[in-house]
Amino acid sequence: MATSDAVLQVLSGAGPRSFSSDLCFSNLDLAFRSKHIKYVRKRASRHMKMFKCSSVLQDCIGKQWFKRSGDGDLYLSGNATIKRLQLLRCKCQQAERVSGVTTEGGNGTWFVDSAKTLNLNGAVNSPGVLELGDTQQLTSEKEVLTSNGSVNKEEESLTTNGAVGTGRDASRKASVDPIEEEAWELLRDSVVYYCGSPIGTIAANDPTSSSVLNYDQVFIRDFIPSGIAFLLKGEYDIVRNFLLHTLQLQSWEKTMDCHSPGQGLMPASFKVRTFPLDGDDSATEEVLDPDFGEAAIGRVAPVDSGLWWIILLRAYGKCSGDLSVQERIDVQTGIKMILRLCLADGFDMFPTLLVTDGSCMIDRRMGIHGHPLEIQALFYSALLGAREMLTPEDGSADLLRALNNRLVALSFHIREYYWIDLRKLNEIYRYKTEEYSYDAVNKFNIYPDQVSTSLVEWMPNQGGYFIGNLQPAHMDFRFFSLGNMWSIVSGLATRDQSNAILDLIEAKWSDLVADMPLKICHPALEGLGLTTMEVPGQLFCGRLVIVLTVACIKMNRPEIAARAIDIAEKRLSRDKWPEYYDTKKARFIGKQARLFQTWSIAGYLVAKLLLADPSAARMLVTDEDPELVNAFSCMISSNPRRKRGQNNSKKPFII
Repeated sequence: MATSDAVLQVLSGAGPRSFSSDLCFSNLDLAFRSKHIKYVRKRASRHMKMFKCSSVLQDCIGKQWFKRSGDGDLYLSGNATIKRLQLLRCKCQQAERVSGVTTEGGNGTWFVDSAKTLNLNGAVNSPGVLELGDTQQLTSEKEVLTSNGSVNKEEESLTTNGAVGTGRDASRKASVDPIEEEAWELLRDSVVYYCGSPIGTIAANDPTSSSVLNYDQVFIRDFIPSGIAFLLKGEYDIVRNFLLHTLQLQSWEKTMDCHSPGQGLMPASFKVRTFPLDGDDSATEEVLDPDFGEAAIGRVAPVDSGLWWIILLRAYGKCSGDLSVQERIDVQTGIKMILRLCLADGFDMFPTLLVTDGSCMIDRRMGIHGHPLEIQALFYSALLGAREMLTPEDGSADLLRALNNRLVALSFHIREYYWIDLRKLNEIYRYKTEEYSYDAVNKFNIYPDQVSTSLVEWMPNQGGYFIGNLQPAHMDFRFFSLGNMWSIVSGLATRDQSNAILDLIEAKWSDLVADMPLKICHPALEGLGLTTMEVPGQLFCGRLVIVLTVACIKMNRPEIAARAIDIAEKRLSRDKWPEYYDTKKARFIGKQARLFQTWSIAGYLVAKLLLADPSAARMLVTDEDPELVNAFSCMISSNPRRKRGQNNSKKPFII
């Protein structure tokens, strides 16, 4: 399904929605005047690189390490892949703000002490280039450490241009809810520090569990609810640190069985580890140890990590008003690397991303290998966010053209082929199979017997949803909550489709929400030998209430989210904030569920904050793009047969 000429004409000449930048690197003349900069050689035989603060770079310009590519991005000369893994050592007890430039292709990252000066063509402390700590202070905070280690903050809100309101003034006037107070204390107890600065939150802090596994790590996807919660409270530093440090992990060498994935892959998680310094047993150093899937269950690469990272980056800029982060050279390069990885050509005929099972949501078997809806919704949202944040450069023209074409094709594909309601089910029921034609109705050769009687009886007269997966001869008719809700949030679903999804949730409340919002998917996938935790129909997840709340706010139906939050509020605190719930009605705490799960805690807090101040949801919401709507209409009206000709120019008819 190639994009038609009419679509290309609609999008031609349309400039990207981006922020301008005057960064110039025609001649690099770097003068490092800090004695705290050094280059540290590869450490041991580990296959990873570890960041360690308070390090000093040698004179890199004299060795001609930096070069400039044709599209204006910086890169390291020499080997294109990182073979020599660098360590940035941290000997500090007090946090220091750092900044850096990531080279093209991720071939190196340099950090500079922000207290010193980095000279670029005579420009000292150029904004958006190398300054991590030198940004506008958005809030003035006074921190008081209590006896139990928690932090109380007295904040004075400062107005910033473009910042999304958080409604903190209104929340102060009301009495503090004990459940919310408990949740905030637990969330702050889960914060992970690196060199004295907050960098993320661990997955779970369950004192009753004897097996930690990887729940003591910072997961990219799991930090999203926590990051949004901190943004809504005006605590921007932890989100900023998370974005920049995970960006540096992107360029690290990642190998399994002598094979390396494409550049641009973001890690699934990372852990802060402490090691003794060489020759000094009394001193220690902190390092970041990432997992790109080498240690994950099933050894699956996290496809959704880079997409979530772009979404959080956009939310940070909109909420804080600080656009200097997304304008940085290393951040712009990181966005491009993710886009190139996702937009790479392959054998697939579809615009959707082809992924393996366990590559998103949870790292368990869920039967989602192929083109799962969740990945497509996140992909669409990340493409829109990247187009909005990319700075205009001549070298990015081809990338932006490919991005625009993919947006049109992806939106058409999902809206046209993933959508089902009672009318569509009846159409599929009457499909003919084994059709060979450019004008075939059953384009994916779906067999009508896949439409079960139980599905027909379950589907309400009013309402519909996007199916979970679509492949040749196979449709996964399960309802996936995150994929459908994020389709509303990102604008992938039309307005009519968005309302129909919410209508379905209301009509099937007992199946999709029951006693704990929200079920990951419905119905359960039986017959694959899955364990209780791996049967997705039995997983009710507290973090999903965030996407439900944002979707309801966007569609001006917040009463649905308020009803779901009331249900969650009655159980989450009492049940010690479990990771998930079991059984069809969420009657039991999950058999293997961790208690004090951070995503459950943060999900509840974000939902409450958004209902208190619905305008804050703007940081996540994307409205339907008029250009895409126009291109979508052109694609529907075009004949697929006509697109195969070499020239569609009009010719005179002889009568």
